[in-house]
Amino acid sequence: MNAVAPYASLDPECVLRAVEACGLWTDGRLLALNSYENRVWQVGIEDAAPVIAKFYRPARWSDEAIVEEHTFAQELTTAEVPLVAPLHIDGQTLLHHQGYRYTLTPRHGGRAPSLESDEQLQWLGRLIARIHTIGARAPFAHRGDLDRTSHIHVPMQAVLASSLLPAHLQSAYRVAAERVDSAIATRLESVGPVRRLRLHGDCHPGNVLWTDAGPHFVDLDDARNGPAVQDLWMLAHDEHALDVLLEGYQQMRDFDYAELSLIPALRAMRQLHHAGWIAARWPDPAFPAAFPFAAEPRWWEQHVTDLHELADALNG
Repeated sequence: MNAVAPYASLDPECVLRAVEACGLWTDGRLLALNSYENRVWQVGIEDAAPVIAKFYRPARWSDEAIVEEHTFAQELTTAEVPLVAPLHIDGQTLLHHQGYRYTLTPRHGGRAPSLESDEQLQWLGRLIARIHTIGARAPFAHRGDLDRTSHIHVPMQAVLASSLLPAHLQSAYRVAAERVDSAIATRLESVGPVRRLRLHGDCHPGNVLWTDAGPHFVDLDDARNGPAVQDLWMLAHDEHALDVLLEGYQQMRDFDYAELSLIPALRAMRQLHHAGWIAARWPDPAFPAAFPFAAEPRWWEQHVTDLHELADALNG
């Protein structure tokens, strides 16, 4: 496996053969779906609905962590929570082909939710509460936590080690990132212990598909242990939307309002993590094409400025 370009040998022929190794007869139709961390294809099947083939990025998750993701998805669907779960092939959901790890899921279409609609926001709140009710049964053992290590320290080191960060900004970036880290640590301490549970982890609108039957979630690739509010704040564009989401949520499950004070810290962590993610993945040819701005010194200058503003807001 090429560590610099891990998907170099994942050509259409390889994708088709991987799906056919599961006993499915492909019709040759392939559609690459939008994904940077992994590679995801819609694959046509003879006389049947297409399937989605997701090829995991090598070395990101252990096999045990991927199986935990699949087990969580199965728990949710068994409880009739609308979420797309992997197919079992000969009793397995984590599959292997030519050095790649992959899974197959049914294709479920849908449209983006309307986050201006109180009705849809309440529905999403109820659905997230149902996910959390299952997620609270037991923590992940292998997927880790959404914490300062995973979302600040690791991405910060990726940026500092990357050639993307201009040499003249090395010290400035370190100071800004450490200010954010310190401010977040203070905020977490002030809020105190909160219950951590298995989360979807990446509840942005792109991971929700809406049909006439209502919403369903896709993509548990970022599932981790963390506070419930992590799965709410990215769907709320303002305070009213958050209130409506929580109104729906509390119809199904109690919510600890102390967690609302975590939102600025979680937002800052996501912004710092995003830059580190781009830096860490830059050798993958898909990333320079998708994020060309990250090669510009002015983007990193603005990022340093943004980090100082985040630290100021958290300390304010």
